[in-house]
Amino acid sequence: MTDTAPQEPRASFYRWGPYGLLVAGVAAAALSAHLVGMGRPAVVASVALVAAGAVLQVWWARTRRRRTGPSRTDACLYFLRWALGFVLTWLNPFFALYAVTGYYTANRDLPRRLVMPGLFLTAITMAGSEVGGMPPHGLVLWTGFFLILGFNMGMVTVFTRFNEQEQDRARVQADTITELGRTNAALQQALDENAALHAQLLVQAREAGVADERRRLAAEIHDTLAQGLTGIIAQLQVVANAPDLDIARTHLQRASDLARHSLGEARRSVHNLVPVALEHDGLPEALKKTVAEWGERTRVCAEFTVTGTAEQLHEEVAATLLRIVQEALSNAARHAHASRVGVTLSYLGDEVILDIRDDGTGFDPLALPERTRTGGFGLDGMRARAERIAGSLTVETEPGHGTALSARVPLVRHDQ
Repeated sequence: MTDTAPQEPRASFYRWGPYGLLVAGVAAAALSAHLVGMGRPAVVASVALVAAGAVLQVWWARTRRRRTGPSRTDACLYFLRWALGFVLTWLNPFFALYAVTGYYTANRDLPRRLVMPGLFLTAITMAGSEVGGMPPHGLVLWTGFFLILGFNMGMVTVFTRFNEQEQDRARVQADTITELGRTNAALQQALDENAALHAQLLVQAREAGVADERRRLAAEIHDTLAQGLTGIIAQLQVVANAPDLDIARTHLQRASDLARHSLGEARRSVHNLVPVALEHDGLPEALKKTVAEWGERTRVCAEFTVTGTAEQLHEEVAATLLRIVQEALSNAARHAHASRVGVTLSYLGDEVILDIRDDGTGFDPLALPERTRTGGFGLDGMRARAERIAGSLTVETEPGHGTALSARVPLVRHDQ
């Protein structure tokens, strides 16, 4: 729209302008024929030349429809029309109204190297008309002719320069628009590729999330139901071997409490996997109760310590640390045969450190069963929990010298 709109008036002039100027020249010449002293031979010659000019213009318009841009034929017709205009202006200066057409069509009809010669010839015709007709009579008129010719050529040069600059700007703009089109096409292609990549990443992230959620559910079941059932079995075994009824009732009550606790954990896992112990208590209180209950159940001296200023942690962080402690205590009860266990929760600036130590038998990490080292729910499960919240888990142990676990996780507050 922007390119075609300015050219529509120009195209209309190229098509109808020469006819209009020819008619204007004929009218002016007819009115001034007596004043300029046109005789009958001049009138007859003018009529013949005007007819030739009209035929030339009609034929030129038809042949030009089959071409785009200036050609050798256009150049020949341009100079032929100039010659007709020059002779008509010689016969009557008012035919310059027709000869002036050369000024407006030179850039369209002539190749670049012939534009200035064509404009110069047109300027000669116009200067002759402006001094009263060709040829000038006397030195004064000749002097005036050359002065007017120089003035006309100066104006032609200036306007031609302006026109060339405008054409150059138009070409630069066209090139810029073309380049912008290519850039936009490339950008659109990149956007389409990015959209496809984004969709692919979403699918992969969804698949990774499903796999991670499955691992997390498996770990939750292991940490809640499996540990609870293990504790219940241990209590029932004590009942089976109890020497009197009071001891049996005590361990039956503990088994019942473990069953209720495991049932609550199972229900909580169905909803949002937040441990029951954290439903009403903060992490320090939940850890203290967990350690105390574990020590009472296993008859192992278990201590819990908090250092630093306790803060309310994000649910995911608190749940992760609680699950690590539960898994570590479960491992200590089953494998370590420890007499003392210590759990320390430390708030240190922008991180939380959880240490679990026991004086048990220890172990050789390289000698663990293949499942425990590559996919079980023991050390790897605790390490995976810590890494899920951008934390880490380190283990220090050797046979006969106990075990020390240290989990370090970012301190993410509840309102963050």
